[in-house]
Amino acid sequence: MKKIGLLSDTHGWWDEKYTTYFADCDEVWHAGDIGSMDLALKFEAFKPFRAVYGNIDDSKVRAAFPEFLRFTLEGVDVLMTHIGGYPGKYDPKVKNMLFANPPKLFIDGHSHILKVMFDKKLNCLHINPGAAGKYGFHRVRTLIRFVLDEGNIRDLEVIELNERD
Repeated sequence: MKKIGLLSDTHGWWDEKYTTYFADCDEVWHAGDIGSMDLALKFEAFKPFRAVYGNIDDSKVRAAFPEFLRFTLEGVDVLMTHIGGYPGKYDPKVKNMLFANPPKLFIDGHSHILKVMFDKKLNCLHINPGAAGKYGFHRVRTLIRFVLDEGNIRDLEVIELNERD
């Protein structure tokens, strides 16, 4: 069993609340637009860290993290990227990958809109954790926690942080 803390679109913004809400997580995952290597290093110093780069990330972040990350953890096949769309409206860059070999869990960011949807065609859960940083049009910053356990995704929690202050 692994408890995961998931966030996206920090855009270089560090909030101590990340450590508070992810304290009991085994890993932290970031779905892109990290914003800086300094921020990535803070996450890496805090917990085991998996991430993909986003469209605003510079060459240092892009050198450290991939555009697509695919792995299996606790029996769950995971695919993570920054720009991916959502069920019924996947980004062309990821659509063929998803349909050729569907993961059990597909994670992306970019939209700053928290969305959790099950894709019946792919038998795949899609999660976009929204935006955890303060830059962008979103009003509420969000994080997600969930558990991977013997091939199951369970105990998903949405955490709303204060408005963008």
